[in-house]
Amino acid sequence: MSDHLRPKDISKKTDRLVHVDPSKFPKLPYPYEDWEDPAIPELSDAKKAERDVSLDGVSNLVVPLPKTEEEKEEFVARFLVGLRKLLSKENNWTFLKPLMLSMDNCVKCNTCADACPVFQESGKVAAYRPLFRSEVLRRIVKKHLTPGGKLAAKFTGNDIDVNWETVSRLAQLSYRCTLCRRCAQTCPMGVDNGLLSREIRKLFSQELGLSPAELHGDGTIKQLETGSSTGLSPVALMDLIEFAEEDITDRTGLNIKIPFDKSGADILLIHNAGEFLSWPENLEAFAILFEIAGLSWTLSSEMVGYDSVNYGLFYDDAQYARVTLKHAEVARKLGVKKVVVGECGHAHKALMAIGDRVWLAESNVPRESCMATMEDLIMNEKIMVDPQRNDFPVTTHDPCNMTRSMGIIEPQRRILRKICPQFREMTPHGVHNYCCGGGSGFAIMQSHNFPEWKMAISGRRKFAQILDAFSKEELDPSVHKYVCAPCSNCKGQIRDIITHFNAWERTGMLYGGLVELIVNCMTDVREGFIEWEDFH
Repeated sequence: MSDHLRPKDISKKTDRLVHVDPSKFPKLPYPYEDWEDPAIPELSDAKKAERDVSLDGVSNLVVPLPKTEEEKEEFVARFLVGLRKLLSKENNWTFLKPLMLSMDNCVKCNTCADACPVFQESGKVAAYRPLFRSEVLRRIVKKHLTPGGKLAAKFTGNDIDVNWETVSRLAQLSYRCTLCRRCAQTCPMGVDNGLLSREIRKLFSQELGLSPAELHGDGTIKQLETGSSTGLSPVALMDLIEFAEEDITDRTGLNIKIPFDKSGADILLIHNAGEFLSWPENLEAFAILFEIAGLSWTLSSEMVGYDSVNYGLFYDDAQYARVTLKHAEVARKLGVKKVVVGECGHAHKALMAIGDRVWLAESNVPRESCMATMEDLIMNEKIMVDPQRNDFPVTTHDPCNMTRSMGIIEPQRRILRKICPQFREMTPHGVHNYCCGGGSGFAIMQSHNFPEWKMAISGRRKFAQILDAFSKEELDPSVHKYVCAPCSNCKGQIRDIITHFNAWERTGMLYGGLVELIVNCMTDVREGFIEWEDFH
């Protein structure tokens, strides 16, 4: 059915819209060319009874199944109310103009399909084609909200029934896209199907209260209530910082006190709180680098101020604004000269590119990527390095929000070319990179059977690309090699990929951030900051 799927098919009552056939997945490169992934597991009957899983048998968004026809009709009516708001300047204050340009200008050339790793790695399942969900939205708009075609003369046919199946499946389709925007990069008309997917998510969140638990209840709401999306409170944070200071001493012999709440510092450094819990060596490396470079800097212990995460960027403008305004307030109260965003791709976009629309007047503290900060320290020799300490194969992953969405490409490369003698690029790279497969919040989604879909489909192309960056000889587990991923969410996804494919045991592959590589070769730090044996 999936080979001949059309937008009108999603309005039909079927047990499942598409089937994902693992036998059609492209083969992985050496040493996994003969690897076969098991089929994506079914949800239990109990789980099926709790929610509609009739899109593709995969679940990461809970869509409650209405008990009556009246409830179904009410659900559709609420969706249409939200759609009207989405298309009005009074309600969509962030993205209305680019939304309408993308709604109106698609010429159905399908260039986006060739660029989409999710579509390609699924065996070209039609429902995952970038313009599929966009076309469903266009037809609904034309049928219900554009009398006489006034709003969008170029919209195509309206052969789609707007019923429970249509609306619930559209919600699910918006969460089969990583929002990497590679499709927008290649579209000759500038249509941004990633933006359209994100705006569909926003509609369901803000009007119908539907969003993945990992993004909303366990993400944004937890961040606003406890201080961090991880649930890390300010008190627990200080315990972790104490541990980090002790670990710095154990690793390097240096006694460094990590500064907190220092009024008037030049720099407020904001990390993704995932670093504190999962990769404290990243936090430690920044502290070492900034202290040895003699920078005036501080962290914040105020609620939300120590966690750069802003999952609202992926699904909800109101939640996004609540978090980013808190970040702005913390920076303003400390009186810092600028905010430096740590190694987190979506935090770059949330705090900088989109933040420019929200951080207004006295709250508009200058913001800078840590890539630029580190480039200044390395290239202007404000710290001294010995590249031979990093004389092992190194490749780098480009976080989508940092590179394709913001154009931050060369600072990290100038650093890597200087400090890593065996640095090599992935193919393709820069603005043409492939998403890690965990974009748009997928990296933190571990519920139901979604992790298997994430590994088998959205993450496959990145894993193949990483393997291709190294030679057959270098993939020997005895050879140390490093995948530089300067983004906390990307590191989480790459960690899961390495675990899923048993890549550490089979290839000896290590992943981590950029700042760890810098500290590993600083002459003011004793050798061995990267401890390879810790990753066995």
